Amino acid sequence: MPVELSASQALGLWHQVALDQVKTGATDLTMRQMAILLHIYLVPPPHTVRGLAATLGVTKPVITRALDTMGEMGIVDRVRDDVDRRNVIIKRTLAGALFLEKFGDLVIDQGRRLP
Repeated sequence: MPVELSASQALGLWHQVALDQVKTGATDLTMRQMAILLHIYLVPPPHTVRGLAATLGVTKPVITRALDTMGEMGIVDRVRDDVDRRNVIIKRTLAGALFLEKFGDLVIDQGRRLP
């Protein structure tokens, strides 16, 4: 079911979700980290550092730095590709799935409050 929002409503929704996320003290992700996490969970695997860099239009070191932080948070994991040891495969984690489930619930809740 498509939802029609004005630009102001969409920004208001994003604002409320961001405020609630900060207020709850949940994992604090940058926009880049959130884009990476959503891609990993919403697009079927496999995901590699090289592939994420191409998708986001950034360098591999940029992705690596973001994944380092996200790995410390426990929301993603990295393993070497057994077939091609040059590749690093990005894996989903339970903590990442739970984070996104709660985030999705937050978006739904705030969406229902739209005027």
